[in-house]
Amino acid sequence: MSHLPRRAAAVLAVAALVSGCGFRGAYSLDLPGGADTGDDPYAVQIQFADVLDLVPQSAVRVADVPVGKVTDVELGEDWTALVTVEVDRDVELPANAVAMIGQSSLLGEKYVELASPGGEPAAGVLDDGATITLDRTNRNIEVEEVLGALSLVLNGGGLTQLQTITSELGQALEGREDAVRNTLDQLDVFIGGLDDQKAEISRALDSVDALAATLAVGSGTLETALDTIGPGLDVLEDQRGLLVGMLQSLAQLGDVGTRVVNQAGADTVADLQLLQPILTQLAAAGPDLAGSLDLLLTFPFPASSLSSLQYRPDQRTGGYGLFTNMTADLNLDLQELFCRYVVDQTTGALTLLPRDVVGDTCGLAGSPGGGAGPSATAAPADPGVQAFSVPTLPGDLTAILPDPTAGTGSTLLGLPAIPGLTSGATP
Repeated sequence: MSHLPRRAAAVLAVAALVSGCGFRGAYSLDLPGGADTGDDPYAVQIQFADVLDLVPQSAVRVADVPVGKVTDVELGEDWTALVTVEVDRDVELPANAVAMIGQSSLLGEKYVELASPGGEPAAGVLDDGATITLDRTNRNIEVEEVLGALSLVLNGGGLTQLQTITSELGQALEGREDAVRNTLDQLDVFIGGLDDQKAEISRALDSVDALAATLAVGSGTLETALDTIGPGLDVLEDQRGLLVGMLQSLAQLGDVGTRVVNQAGADTVADLQLLQPILTQLAAAGPDLAGSLDLLLTFPFPASSLSSLQYRPDQRTGGYGLFTNMTADLNLDLQELFCRYVVDQTTGALTLLPRDVVGDTCGLAGSPGGGAGPSATAAPADPGVQAFSVPTLPGDLTAILPDPTAGTGSTLLGLPAIPGLTSGATP
């Protein structure tokens, strides 16, 4: 009886020791052939949507090489499975590593596969206490799932319906092979056209997106416009009767205009036909008419010569004289004209004499000058020419008109006879 209390005490001590160390039965025992995690492994938690039948002590592999083991599988707060694994400290994995539950064979055990991300570059280092989140975990398809899906097809599932669909499709396409082939060809061309225009389609979608963004920015302005257009619509509603009346009046005006045009059409055509000869002649005279307009307002000089007009001050009048390409001095002194210009009695030609006016008497050029009175004469240089007094115009012009019955002297109207000037005489 003395050994019983000691045995009981020993059992209680072992139980307390085991319970304090977290003993979980066979899961707490290292199985032979497991991965060696070393003396200082690091722990990583992995979130899975479904862990299948993964259990503690399952292997953890990298590139199908055992590097650790599963130490715990529990249910997380968001109803996801939270798996804790231990990995050998010598195995370095990136911080964005991915995890997947795999199966060693068709009916083999489950294990956790760790790997670098395939769609992005590796970054950081996976360290003790890290967590691989749910978006970076996955699992393989189970054989049981494949066999279950196949059983649904084979055991009266969709296989008989598939045969019916195939039979009906054959009957529907029978005799319409060419039409179906043509449809497929057109569909291929259509899809090809869409593929060729994908850049334009993308640009159109970008433009629509930019338009939508612009409208979104101006939504306040659009809202204000929609709010303020209401009173305008109310005014149009109030004036609807007047607008309808105006449109009806316009319709009546159109009817009247149409009737007037139809009734006056023949007369209008006749008037245009009568105007045709006039317009034809006017068109024919077009060049001459255009040329005459150049001279009409600037007669007698063409308009093109206005740019060459020059001017100079007039010392006698204090004004300006306009001239173009020529100058002329007009002497209208009758005394000098009658003294120096005579008419040849034989030929009737106007002849210039070398005479000057001295006082009121004509004399030869270079003579000492005439007397002071009408009777004084200059000494002629030519014995065949006599000096004469310059007549003045009396009030009665008959005093200077020659007598046509005298038979001598000039018979030309308006010029006096010059004594001593005979035919052939040289002044």
